[in-house]
Amino acid sequence: MADGGQDNELAALEKVLLDESADPVDLPFSLLKAITGNFSEDNEIGSGGFGAVYKGVLPSGHTIAVKKLFERFEIPDKNFASEIACLVGVKHKNTVRFLGYCSKTQHVMKLFEGRLVWADVRQRLLCFEYLPKGCLADFLSDASCRHQWTTCYEIIKGMCEGVHYLHQ
Repeated sequence: MADGGQDNELAALEKVLLDESADPVDLPFSLLKAITGNFSEDNEIGSGGFGAVYKGVLPSGHTIAVKKLFERFEIPDKNFASEIACLVGVKHKNTVRFLGYCSKTQHVMKLFEGRLVWADVRQRLLCFEYLPKGCLADFLSDASCRHQWTTCYEIIKGMCEGVHYLHQ
């Protein structure tokens, strides 16, 4: 990560992470690949229908969550741009902060029906604030924690406020 351009991108990511009023930034694939250990299984913290989520550790020690969308889904550029525009506008204390994104297309040679052909390999990634305590549903349903009802109520109320904000 010694190149000046990547240092600037890293600084921009750190700024967004530390300054809640900063807007999300466009990030290079190489930076996200580096901070997630090349999207290693050891750094995978979750997976869903559209992608896997990896823990990304910055040189400063700060951590972010990087969602790498599965390549098997062909998401048109306008849909991805619309999703980014939507995420940029979400700023509420009870929602996870959106920090940045990456959209990269690389032309590579692939074997197809016995021949080498040029193919576009598209990488789409979304970066979010990392929340170290895991899944909120697990936290609330963990019988061993035995949270006070008032604590559970406040958590559920906060969730409802966040969802209400998203639907306005």
